[in-house]
Amino acid sequence: MQFDRVGFTPPETPAWVQSLRDVLGALEPVLELVFWCGLALILGGLVFLIGREVLKLRAPRARPRPQVVVETEWRPDETTARNLLAGADALAAQGRYAEAAHLLLLRSVEDIELKKPRAVRVSLTTREIAALSGLPEAARPTFGLIGTVVERSLFGGRPVDAADFAECRRAYEAFALPEGWRA
Repeated sequence: MQFDRVGFTPPETPAWVQSLRDVLGALEPVLELVFWCGLALILGGLVFLIGREVLKLRAPRARPRPQVVVETEWRPDETTARNLLAGADALAAQGRYAEAAHLLLLRSVEDIELKKPRAVRVSLTTREIAALSGLPEAARPTFGLIGTVVERSLFGGRPVDAADFAECRRAYEAFALPEGWRA
């Protein structure tokens, strides 16, 4: 049995390894403190997450608050409605019924955006806008009728005639102008 190493000399440690060892030796107390603080933060986070879940299980379920539906006045003022109808009538007088109906639709969408900001997204169709939960029931038939006529014109290629425009105009008047104000 041989217990001595005969003829083996260990290699010399390079200088850069020695300087790294010296730096880490000097930083040892700081690195030990960072390690224990990090470990304490991880354990504290786990205790917090587990405690939060336990408290959720023991706490009574929150009852949903009843939502109060506030019906705002959706009718545009009389001057605005009459100006819009005058502009649409001017287009219709030139035989541009599709543009007149489209004008009524665009102004109706603007009114919805004013009353309910961020409810109307660019990607919504008129049918989807008419089905919005914030839209009052009184406005749905008017908006749906005008939207249907405009969609058939723009996407279906069907021309809008005087009767279609008159129907859109009557629907807008019925909604926007109080009874007895219709011209």
